[in-house]
Amino acid sequence: MFSERLRALRRGQHITLEQLATGLNAQASGPGERANTASQLGNWERGIRTPSFLEVRKLAEYFDVTMDYLTGKTERDEYDLGRLFLSGKQLSFNRELLSGRDRYEIYQLIDGYLHGRENRATTPEPNQQEELDLHLDDH
Repeated sequence: MFSERLRALRRGQHITLEQLATGLNAQASGPGERANTASQLGNWERGIRTPSFLEVRKLAEYFDVTMDYLTGKTERDEYDLGRLFLSGKQLSFNRELLSGRDRYEIYQLIDGYLHGRENRATTPEPNQQEELDLHLDDH
């Protein structure tokens, strides 16, 4: 399970094994910690070798997933977007860092969409464009 998830995460970000090794090595390393190599990561992806706890933690931090997700203990890695947007954590979209204003506006868009969906028709008429009515209260 670990090897498949590691491969999927890496490919999902369109990075090579070498790029992943470089990214992991750029993270703060502790005393006596050895540098990661593309060969080592390839062995983990193929299930030939198993990483240490510390290496799994580095991978989880790099990909911003839980260790439970990486090791297959949980089926999916779920996030509450509301809590994520309101957290102090840096967020990016397509590798572009979101400003505080961006975060707030995107949060408002998602909130408006979810609150407005019960006012929308469940199936639009053929050849008719669906209207989106956002009644946002001015605070």
